Amino acid sequence: MEIQKLYDLDDIEFEDITIGLVRLAKNIPDYEFFYKINQINDLTFKRIDDLIFHGSYYDYVFPRFEAYHRFTKTCFTFISNKSSESKQKKIQTELFSEEGNIKFLLNNQADVEYILHTSEQFPEFSVILLPENLVFPIQDYTLSSDEELYQIIQYYE
Repeated sequence: MEIQKLYDLDDIEFEDITIGLVRLAKNIPDYEFFYKINQINDLTFKRIDDLIFHGSYYDYVFPRFEAYHRFTKTCFTFISNKSSESKQKKIQTELFSEEGNIKFLLNNQADVEYILHTSEQFPEFSVILLPENLVFPIQDYTLSSDEELYQIIQYYE
């Protein structure tokens, strides 16, 4: 008897996801930023398990903060774009290795402090009030399924 395939993973099209790019106007620590956000919102952002990215030479740690908005029934997650620490796994033997001890989740957006992700298909980031004179407006950014960050977000969701 022949086994019939119900679906082929190569034929499945994954939908793009929209994330928010958060840029700070001045450099402040994570705890101070989220303290100010929690003061002006009915949300309570808490630190959750860090996102860990395994590179060839380093393991990188990215802090994550999460809150649940009761009215919209949406979970919001802030992920640090820049690694907070790295642990070297092995010595680099290549002269021009692209891997250093600091990693950005969005390499082309090094000026972004946080990546804002939501559990919704069409996110509405405007429900989060941001402290004045501290944060630039949140910029929508579309991730396609072939990008590395897309795969990471899907894994941690």
